[in-house]
Order: sequence, then C-alpha cells, then structure tokens
Amino acid sequence: MKLKIILGSFFTGAISLVAWAQANSLQLPPIGEGPFKPDWNSLTNYQTPEWFCDAKFGIWAHWGPQCQPEHGDWYARSMYEEGSGDYNSHLAEYGHPSTNGFKEVIHAWKAEHFDPDKLLKFYKDNGAKYFMALANHHDNFDNFNSKYQPWNSVAIGPRKDLIGGWSKAARKNGLRFGVSVHASHAWSWYEVAQGADKSGPLAGVPYDGKLTKADGKGLWWDGLDPQDLYTQNHQPGKKLVWDWDSKQGSSVPDPAYMEKFFKRVQQLWDDYRPDMVYFDDDVLPLHGVTDEVGLKLAAHFYNTSIHWHHGLNEAVMTDKHLNDLERHAEVYDIERGKAEGILPLPWQTDTCIGSWHYDQAIYQNHRYKSAASVIRMLADIVSKNGNLMLSVPLQRDGQPDAEEIKIVSEIGSWLKINGEAIYATRPWKIYGEGPSTQSADKGQFDGQRDVQKAPFTPEDIRFTKSKNGRTLYAIVLEIPKDGKVVIKSLASSSADWPEKISSVKLVGGGRWWGDRSLKFTRAETGLHVFLPEKYKGKTALALKIQS
Repeated sequence: MKLKIILGSFFTGAISLVAWAQANSLQLPPIGEGPFKPDWNSLTNYQTPEWFCDAKFGIWAHWGPQCQPEHGDWYARSMYEEGSGDYNSHLAEYGHPSTNGFKEVIHAWKAEHFDPDKLLKFYKDNGAKYFMALANHHDNFDNFNSKYQPWNSVAIGPRKDLIGGWSKAARKNGLRFGVSVHASHAWSWYEVAQGADKSGPLAGVPYDGKLTKADGKGLWWDGLDPQDLYTQNHQPGKKLVWDWDSKQGSSVPDPAYMEKFFKRVQQLWDDYRPDMVYFDDDVLPLHGVTDEVGLKLAAHFYNTSIHWHHGLNEAVMTDKHLNDLERHAEVYDIERGKAEGILPLPWQTDTCIGSWHYDQAIYQNHRYKSAASVIRMLADIVSKNGNLMLSVPLQRDGQPDAEEIKIVSEIGSWLKINGEAIYATRPWKIYGEGPSTQSADKGQFDGQRDVQKAPFTPEDIRFTKSKNGRTLYAIVLEIPKDGKVVIKSLASSSADWPEKISSVKLVGGGRWWGDRSLKFTRAETGLHVFLPEKYKGKTALALKIQS
C-alpha cells in the first residue's frame, strides 16, 4: 500500500495491525484513468455537480428480499435471534433457520408486480428529480445481474435484473439515477447466522449460516454456495460494530471478501452507469480495515464519469460521519437527520417515511410520516444547502401501498405550487427564523432529528434564494390563521437585506392572486405581509421577495 493511503487511514482513525496486514494484501482490479487518484488529497479536488445542487428532492426504493416478509428492517439478521419477533414469525412462515434460513426468503421473493416505468413516472410527476434504487443490503443479495455474486435477482427469486429495470425507467422519465450499496457490512452483520437455539427441541442445532455448496445437493439451491451469501467461514466477533474496530470486538474481513466487494461495486457502476452511489458506511466502505477499497472506488467513479460525460464529472458519492477534509472529497450524508445550520458544501439527508424495509404493521397502524412533516423537513434541509432523499418502502410485490401513494401525491401537490422556492435554489445568509431555529433535537446518527418534536408556528420561516441571488424566498412552515406573515429578519433595519423591497408575491399564487404583489409594510418589527382573503393553502407557503 502506498504511504499516502496508510497516512490517510491514520488521519481518519487508527487501524489495528491485523487490519493493516489484511489491507496490504489486497489485489484489486485496475481503476479508470483520469485526473483523480485514490488518495484524499487528490479526491478533495472534487466538486459536487450542478444537477445534484439543483435537484433538492429524490425518492429511494429501499426494496429487496427483506421486504418479502413485510416485517420491517434488518429481518435477515433478527430472524436468527432466538425469541425475537422476526424469529418467531419466521418459524411460522418459513420454518426453522437451521434449514430454512434467509436463503428461503430470497427463494420466495418474486417481485411479481415490479413496474419501474409506472412507478418512476409517478415519482417524477410528484416532484422527484432523482431516484435511488437498492443495489444490495447487508443481506448481501445483489439486485442486479452480478458477475461476482451468484446470489442475485437474475439467478434467484424474482429472476429479473431489477437495477437494470430501474435504470432504464429513470432515464426514460428524465430522472437522475442512483444506487445504494450496503453489503460491505455483511461479514459481521450475518454472524448471528452461525448461532443456534439455546432452548427448545432444536437447541444446539446450528443455523444455516455455515452451510456449504455440498449441503445443497438435491435441494432447490443445488449448485449454489450459501457462503457466497452468508460469508460466515470465519470466527465471529464479540459484538456487532460498524467501524470495523477489532478493539471493540469486531471481526476483521479477509482480503477475498474485500476484493469481491470491490469487484461487485465496480461492475455495478460500469454496467449501469448511475449518476450517484450511496454507501451505508462511515467515511468509506470498510473504513477501519482499509480505505484503499473506498478511495479506489471513488477515483474510479469520478474518472469514468468524466469519460462518459465528455470532460464533466457528474458523479455523486455519499458517505456518513465525514470530517471537513472528507466532505471535500465526497458528499456528506446524514441518516434520519439534518444539519444544524447552513453547511458550506452540498449535503444530503436520507430518511424514510416508515421502516427502511417495508413493514405492514406501520401501514395498518397509520404510523408513516405525514406529507406535511416531509414538506417542512424538505424546506429546512434545502435552506441549509442540503437535499432530501426520501425512502418510500415498497411491498414485497414492488408496489407502494395506498397510504404511501397518498403521501407522495400530497408532497407532489405542494411542490407543483411551491417548487420555485425549492428547486435550483441556494442558501441565503441565514437559513431561517422562529422558535424552531432554537430547537436542538439530537438526531439518531448525526446532526438534528429529521422531524422535530415541537410543532411549527407561523413564526417559523426558512429562506432560500435564486441562483443569481436576485430573489429571496421565505417559506412559512405554518400558515397564519390571521392571514398575516411577519418576517423579522427583513425588518427595516435588517443588515441581511439593507436594500428596499419592491414586491412580495405568493409563489405559485396565480390561482388565488394572479402575479400581483401582496400588500406589505416594512417596519422595525419586521416585514409584514398580508395574504389574500381567498388563500386556501394548508401546509406551508412560499413568498417571493424582490428588491
């Protein structure tokens, strides 16, 4: 390994000698030639493409074989945890995990109503500018025609190239296309599959996590090696940790595992040419063992994108928990959270209206995020220089349920009216005002909570501006009952807006007020704007302010 890569690893967190030795023995295939080299110094020359900065809102289909049981996220792990709800339901629906493990769930998954054209047209019509598809999850199953993972959606289960279908539909519908990759963690995530019941009639009988190709003779999976799926021919760690820190009890992936992961992701990128790849990792995939895999993938993505787009790097790569240097090399992602204030570089929130994988109980008990909460979250994120990628879980057959369709439609209806204040905007001098700007609800993973606990008020306002800087947008997160909006940041003595204000209009307000300026006054207490009497907005409104 080159010295700069070793130093880069120590810069972002020291690794154990075992991990260092593993990383040094990697034999990775060549990467695309171009200006980017696989080191942090080179990658910090990255600039986020304009399409991502303008898009603001994307939808994610976090959909794979773990949606088959419709019991929510991490099913392929929790079904091996004796006594858990997923373990008990798995016994009833699929059988005991000593013989009928997650591989049987994959076999049962048919995705029979997969219709990417119809679904992506619906998302496009309702405001999405990019679409993200799940390429693989921690369950290690590839939803594409994988050369390196025999357990894939073309060979087993649906017997369809799901990523291929999503990719074609995204481009047909004019959406930028992304893929999410989570499989770097399968090594440790699946370690529970090496266990066994501690009680009951099958106590001590090993689960199917250690089965081999020879065990499948005469069975439906004859010819397949379960170790390609479960990858459990190793001593499990003491506990599951995400940063691959052996000092905390994590096992350490071997070179073959890391090389296979690299090849799978490189093939995914090269064959389907997405605009974006989301890694469910801190800093880089396999960070804590080696950064070589992630750094080489990043350089490959950027260089090939330049080649494909005639000199422009249109690629976006996201990871989590990035320091300042790393945020110059890739896009910072906050899971189920948002930034506390304006960030100097574009970033993204990834969150979900329910559970990451489809959970029928959430639908039945009406526990999805409301459209109103998503709209307000979107306004807050965009005001801070971010994008929102919203996961809408799909049922096992590949379709959203009725409540999800209603939520997406309501978001779309709002964006059709107010989208001018969202799309292709940039942050203003301050992101907002009102009681919510004093909120400090800590996020589950980083930053603030994606949806704050306290209700919004008419005083809660978020600001964006046009790219040319000539227009300011004020998004009022709760519509005032008295028909008057007061913007304190635009008071007559405002240092942020010292010039005069010539007009204030409702964004998309033609249906109520035409293109006329609203009545307003400006005083030391703020800019006082009077809404039309016929105004019928329900969730939030956007004002267009010009000097």
